[in-house]
Amino acid sequence: MERVIAELASYFADQQCEVHLAILTKGELFYQLNKKVIVHKPKFIFNQKFRYYHILKTIIFLRKTLNSLKPYSVLSFGETYNSFVLLSALGLKQRIFVSDRSRPDKGWGTFHETLRRILYPKASGIISQTNYSLEFLGKITGHKNIKVIPNPVNTTMIVENVRKNVVLYIGRLVSTKRIDLLLEVFSKSKYKEWVLWIIGDGPERNFLEEQSRNLGVENSVRFWGSQKNIGDFYQQSKIFALTSVSEGFPNALLEAMSYGLGCISFDCLSGPSDLIKDNQNGFLIPILNKDEFLVRLELLQSDEMLLNKLSHNAISTAKQYSISKIGQDYLNFIAS
Repeated sequence: MERVIAELASYFADQQCEVHLAILTKGELFYQLNKKVIVHKPKFIFNQKFRYYHILKTIIFLRKTLNSLKPYSVLSFGETYNSFVLLSALGLKQRIFVSDRSRPDKGWGTFHETLRRILYPKASGIISQTNYSLEFLGKITGHKNIKVIPNPVNTTMIVENVRKNVVLYIGRLVSTKRIDLLLEVFSKSKYKEWVLWIIGDGPERNFLEEQSRNLGVENSVRFWGSQKNIGDFYQQSKIFALTSVSEGFPNALLEAMSYGLGCISFDCLSGPSDLIKDNQNGFLIPILNKDEFLVRLELLQSDEMLLNKLSHNAISTAKQYSISKIGQDYLNFIAS
């Protein structure tokens, strides 16, 4: 979410827009921004111990910022943040556009779901990442101005590298990603010269490292933790594997396609099927079907011609998601 909003802000600035980025808590920026983007931060760090006090302070900060800037349009990202922004802007008569980023029917609790039902209809427009999300949000909000705009991907020229026999996963180490299933499937592959690289961090890391030892593949699995230079990992790998049971829009999958990896993913409710056409630019596996996942994984590991075909088609697909196209779609929608 942070990467996409940083890329969009930078793109808007390149299109001669005056762009302000309001951040809701004080801290260092992880992603690089166009120098033309003006950043606004509160002077305090959000402290969960004084949650309600800091919520009030953040509302005041955001409301003052919006009232001072009087922007032509406001773009907000994130289910819980969207309601917060809409609440902060009540009475200001500003054009607020919101974009949900997670699986559309993910439960956020009674409080946040009630806020969404009440406040989303007040938005000038809603941006969905997938067709399923559009249908879902249309039903619960009744909003008539909803548009599907997927995430952009960097289509930077790929440096020609000698790729290694690497199966790659990039993402958070959380239960919904079902990396435990990926480890299980990988351990059963008959192609033992391959390694599995896991990029990312999260609460499941210790459990997954222990599982790799229990499966006897600890020497073939490497946990890299969080990395900024993820392009280096894409360029060295041959296969990208996604075993998520829940996605909003799978950024890492799209990035892997743009780098020409052979991609294999569970066909979870939202996301992968918007990108992958089975057996054309990757493999879609019925959700939680470990046996089929293993069959397709071994096929990619053993068939270089098939891997090259899927790779070529994946790159062609990813070009439809360049920042110039997706950024312009956003700009057209929020500035129309």
